[in-house]
Amino acid sequence: MILVISPAKALDYETPPTVPTHTQPAFLDDAAELIEVLRQRSPAEIAALMALSDPLASLNVARYASWSRPFTAANAKQAVLAFNGDVYEGLSAPTLTAADLAWAQDHLRILSGLYGVLRPLDLMQPYRLEMGTRLATARGKNLYEFWGARITAELNALLAREEAAGREAVLLNLASDEYFKSVQPKKLKGRLVSAVFEDWKGGRYKIISFYAKRARGLMSRYVIEQRIDEVEALKGFDREGYAFAAEASDGDTLVFRRREA
Repeated sequence: MILVISPAKALDYETPPTVPTHTQPAFLDDAAELIEVLRQRSPAEIAALMALSDPLASLNVARYASWSRPFTAANAKQAVLAFNGDVYEGLSAPTLTAADLAWAQDHLRILSGLYGVLRPLDLMQPYRLEMGTRLATARGKNLYEFWGARITAELNALLAREEAAGREAVLLNLASDEYFKSVQPKKLKGRLVSAVFEDWKGGRYKIISFYAKRARGLMSRYVIEQRIDEVEALKGFDREGYAFAAEASDGDTLVFRRREA
C-alpha cells in the first residue's frame, strides 16, 4: 500500500531532527527550475500571486533567494520532520521509531508544489508554493501543467513495486483535493482508495477541516505502525474515537465517523 498526503504551510526548522538518516528528493532539477521562476518575482508580486501578507511574501522571497544545492543536514531537514501542520500533528513523525520511518520511507509520499513528490526522509529547504498556485512557467499556466504526468509516473513505479512484491497495488489517498489534482487517477496502475473523516455537529455528520486534516495524519500513522498492506485492514482504524462507517462508505471510498471530538 502506498499513501499520499499533502504538505503543510507551517514549517519547523528549529527542532533538531530525531534521526540522522536522510535522502535527496527525486525532482530537485524540477524544483530548481521553479525556484528560478520564483526568483524573478518581487515581494509584491509574490504577495498577489499567493494571497500573502507583505511580511510573509518577503520571508518567502528570501527563502527563494537562499535556496541552493547541494542539500545537506546543515541547510535542509527531512520533509516529514520539517512540515508542522494539522496532518503532521496527527502523524507525529518525531515520535515514530526508526523502523517505522524506514517503512514510511518506502510507502508514504508527500505531494509538493515545489518538490513534486517527497519521501519522508528527503531533505527539504523551506519554501511556500501551494499546488494550486497559478505560477506560469515554460511548461504551462499553473503547477498542475508544470508537473504534468511526472507525479503519476512516480506513483505508478511504487505501485508496480508493490505488485512485484506480491502485494495488491493500492494507492491510499489521504491528500487534500488541491494536491491530489496533481495525480491523474485514470492513468494510475492500481486500486485507488480514499478515506473520508466526518464528525457529528449540528445534528449531522460533516467534514470539519481541522479534524479531517488531523485524522489524515492519524490514519497515516496507523498504517505505518500496523504495516497495513490490505484495504480491509484499514477499516480497523479507531484512533481518537473514529470508527469505520460501513453504511456511509461506498466501494473504495471509506468513511470514518466520530460522534464527539
